[in-house]
Amino acid sequence: MEFHFTFQNIENQYKEVIKQGYTVLTCEQFAKKAKNIHANKILINRVDVDLSIKKAEKLAIIFNSLKIKATFFIRLHAPEYNPFSFENYRIIKFIINSGHEIGYHSEIIDQSVIWNEDAVENLLRDIDVINRIFNVEIKGVASHGGMTGLNNLDFWKDKKASDFGLLYEAYDLFDDCFYLSDSEWTQWKCYNHGKLVKDDLRSLGEHVKENHSLIYLLIHSDTYYEKHIYE
Repeated sequence: MEFHFTFQNIENQYKEVIKQGYTVLTCEQFAKKAKNIHANKILINRVDVDLSIKKAEKLAIIFNSLKIKATFFIRLHAPEYNPFSFENYRIIKFIINSGHEIGYHSEIIDQSVIWNEDAVENLLRDIDVINRIFNVEIKGVASHGGMTGLNNLDFWKDKKASDFGLLYEAYDLFDDCFYLSDSEWTQWKCYNHGKLVKDDLRSLGEHVKENHSLIYLLIHSDTYYEKHIYE
């Protein structure tokens, strides 16, 4: 059945997650406590904010109403939004004050090539900026895939998150779970222990009925809408 990526539909999907008995965790909560969590079914709740912080607020409001938490990864150098503008700063602080985690949606390879700067220095500086401006101590980063043709995840081939005082890089969690994402905008895709499940376009609500013990869910604030994608 075709899935329409409205805010109402994604809220209904999360209601099904709760109905099926899943414990919903942020990336930080899972990275910290994975071995000590006594739950039969876990869903890691990740939101990448690629284009729209305004839409991220709508997701946070949904999560608040359902009494679940998420990790929101924000960009610092996106041409599409300024996280420090009056309104976007207000929204990010709302997300933080609501008890959600924020992390850094990093573009450090892109930065290093475009600016001819060291990627390590870029990462450390950006982490410091987020921590200082929002008065937090972020625990994780998620590598963003943009339009440069470069792979920001390559930075981590010979490095670990702990080298930078972090708990995790978000894709560290990818291989040991059932991974579900809306990253194709108009349809879902899923991976089982790192391998793409071809032609499986089922939604979150359908997958939780399969009783996977660990689901790593990635959604994007930009994918969802009230009436149409261009609103």
